[in-house]
Amino acid sequence: MNSPRKDGDDDVPVKDPVKYGELVILGYNGSLPSGDRGRRKSRFALYRRAKANGVKPSTVHILNTPQDSKAVNSRGQHSISFTLSRNQTVVVEYCHDNDTDMFQIGRSTESPIDFVVTDTSGGGKEGEDPSIAPSTISRFACRVVCERNPPYTARIYAAGFDSSKNIFLGEKATKWKNPDGHMDGLTTNGVLVMHPEGFPEDSKQGLWREISVCGDVYALRETRSGPSRGKLAEGESSALRDGSLVDLCGATLLWRTGEGLLRAPTLRHLEALRQELNAARPQCPVGLSTLAFPSLPRSHSLEERQPWVYLTCGHVHGRHDWGQRSEGEEEQGEGEGSVARRECPLCRSLGPYVPLWLGCEPAVYVDAGAPTYAFVPCGHVCSERTAKYWAETPLPHGTHAFRPVCPFCSVALSTPGWTRLIFQGPID
Repeated sequence: MNSPRKDGDDDVPVKDPVKYGELVILGYNGSLPSGDRGRRKSRFALYRRAKANGVKPSTVHILNTPQDSKAVNSRGQHSISFTLSRNQTVVVEYCHDNDTDMFQIGRSTESPIDFVVTDTSGGGKEGEDPSIAPSTISRFACRVVCERNPPYTARIYAAGFDSSKNIFLGEKATKWKNPDGHMDGLTTNGVLVMHPEGFPEDSKQGLWREISVCGDVYALRETRSGPSRGKLAEGESSALRDGSLVDLCGATLLWRTGEGLLRAPTLRHLEALRQELNAARPQCPVGLSTLAFPSLPRSHSLEERQPWVYLTCGHVHGRHDWGQRSEGEEEQGEGEGSVARRECPLCRSLGPYVPLWLGCEPAVYVDAGAPTYAFVPCGHVCSERTAKYWAETPLPHGTHAFRPVCPFCSVALSTPGWTRLIFQGPID
C-alpha cells in the first residue's frame, strides 16, 4: 500500500506520514465514471513508504549470448536491458536505494504497478474496449522516484520495471550510448512532460519535453513514436514541480506537490462556492424559475433546476425550448458532429446551448475564485483564472499535434475556450 488511509478518506492519515504529492488524471472531474476502485482511480496520492523501495544503477554487463542475459536477469535484481543486436545486449543492474521511494504507473494491472491508468477519451469517459481501440498507453509507462528526505524531490523516468523487475528495450527501440558511457533510451510512444513556471499564482506554460528511461530531458521527436530522439535539453531536469503535466500518450496526469495541495481549494471549499452561488437565487429570464447547481456528488446527472448557458454570449437560463433554429441552420462542431444553434432571448446571439456543470476536481484549480466562467463547448464551470490557464495550455494530441482541453472532461476546447457567465438576479 502506498498510503495508510482508505481510498476516498479525506481525513488526515494515521501517524501523518510525509505526502510527496498527488497525480491526477485530467478529464474525470473527481472520479472515474465506473467509480474509483483499488489501484484504478482518477487520482493517486504518493506517501513516504514504511520501508524504502527505490533502486539505483550499479553494475553494467555487456553480454554476447541470450544465455548470459538469462543468467543476469534470473538473479532477482532490478535491471534495464538494452538489446544492441542479436548478439549483444547491455544490462544495467540496479541495487537497493535506502534514500528513495519508487512508484510505478501504467496500463498493466500486474503487482509492480501502483497506479493503473487507462486511455482517456474526450467527455470524461474511460477508454473504449481495447479489442476495438488498442491502447496507446504502455503497460509499464513510467516511474516516479521520490527522495525520502526534505525537500522530497520527485523525479520522473520513462518506463517501469515489469513483474520480473526488468525494463527491456528491444532491437528496434530508440536507444544510444551517452558521452559518459552510460546507455539510455526512449519508450515507443514516449513520456512527455511540461513544467510550468510560477504555478499556480502566476502560471506560465513551459515547453513540452520528452523524458528518457534514465531521466534525461530531450526536445520532442518529429513524431510521437519517431525513431530519432530530439536534442538534449541541457540544464533541464526531470524533477516534477507543482503543476507539472505528464503525458502518457492516451492520458495526461497533473502533478500537485504536498505543499501545493495545502494551498489548493478543497472539495469543501468548492461546495461552499456552490452554495454561495445558489444563495444568490439566479433566475431563468424566460421561465422566471430559480436555478440551482446540483450538489457535487450528484453533479454528473441533469436536474430540473440546472442552469444552462448560451455559449456565444454567456447568458445563463434554465432549460427551455425558446429560440430553437430549424434543422437546416445547424452548425458543425469540432469533431462532435452537428451542434444545434439556439438564439439567446436576451441578446439574439446564435450558438450552442448547453447545461452547466461545476468542476469538481480541486487539484486543477489555480485559485479559489468564484465559479463565474465556463469552458466552451462542454459547459464545465470554474474560476476565471482556472478557465483561462487551461484554455492557454495545449496538451499533446495524436502523433504530433497539441490542443487545449477541458481539465474536467478532456473535450477539445474552441477558440476562445471559455465564456464569462452572466446570471440574471431575482426580480423581487
